Amino acid sequence: MVDSVQIEPSTAVTPPTHPGLEIRELPVLVLLPHNRCNCRCLMCDIWKIREAREITQKDLEPHLDSLRQLRVQWLVLSGGEPLLHSSLPSLCHAVRGLGIRITLLTSGLLLGSRAPMIAENFDDIIVSLDGPADIHNRIRGIPKAFQKMDDGIKTLRALRPDLSIQGRCTVQRENCRSLLDTVSAAGELKLDSISFLAVDITSQAFNRPEAWSSNRQATMRLTSGDIEDMEQEIERLVVEIGQEIPDGFVVETPEKLRRIPRHFRALLRQIQPESPRCNAPWVSAVIDSDGFVQPCFFHPALGNIREQPLISILNGRKAMQFRQRLDIPNDPICQRCVCSLFIPPAEKGQD
Repeated sequence: MVDSVQIEPSTAVTPPTHPGLEIRELPVLVLLPHNRCNCRCLMCDIWKIREAREITQKDLEPHLDSLRQLRVQWLVLSGGEPLLHSSLPSLCHAVRGLGIRITLLTSGLLLGSRAPMIAENFDDIIVSLDGPADIHNRIRGIPKAFQKMDDGIKTLRALRPDLSIQGRCTVQRENCRSLLDTVSAAGELKLDSISFLAVDITSQAFNRPEAWSSNRQATMRLTSGDIEDMEQEIERLVVEIGQEIPDGFVVETPEKLRRIPRHFRALLRQIQPESPRCNAPWVSAVIDSDGFVQPCFFHPALGNIREQPLISILNGRKAMQFRQRLDIPNDPICQRCVCSLFIPPAEKGQD
């Protein structure tokens, strides 16, 4: 599984200048170019997919004018595992002429074998990191997954020392007591930063045609004791930031880190669920490997790029009605969301 549900916009992403029901600017576009994965992660069912499907250059090219009109600044390739795509450079070349930043989210297993292609085509990389080596390997379901990622990162660094390589950790029962060790592992891998988000166990994302049963959710959901231990671990982590851990190495603020255990307490119905601060449906969109366009990873599709231009889908009646009716603080899907994408709108008239 590629941890594809939390995007931290950099200062290079310009906020939209005309917020409203109609989308005139779309700073972030997430593309799932390939539907399969080369891990067998505990928290995901993508690896169970047998029939490979992907977005080709031919599929994408009719929408380049939409990307230009929408002023897309950042293309994030997620998955599945994008590096399993049959011709990933062709997708990058299709959008490179528009001056769009391209980020690769990857499990890290193929970094070494694909290093020259990655170094040539991507502006930055985000790798999935589940903990120190033993925990990472167990969660990924792949022997020596940590070592393969380490070797691949070293190969990439040798080819392109300035390439930003960040880590992302999905917090669940197996690693909730090992956040400090995960930060240490990120340092061992010479990553530029590490971020954390809670595991998603309630949605139909990640190849779940139906939401997980309560028994399956229980394998990932934290107990009260797990949560208490994680809360203590987070407080230790907060103390270390700025001391042993350099400022900025952990992406989240202390408040965002503390939201993770609150998410798990809400799953146990100990507290009321709390939607994150989010404007993803107004500033981003997700295109999956079948061409379906979603306002985010968790809400239903609005259309398909094989039937309509992207800009027509995003500003069609269905999409406009969705955004008009969406009440993020009270929406049950948003209340269970593990993401946090918020790009503050710029003042009108600002360039």
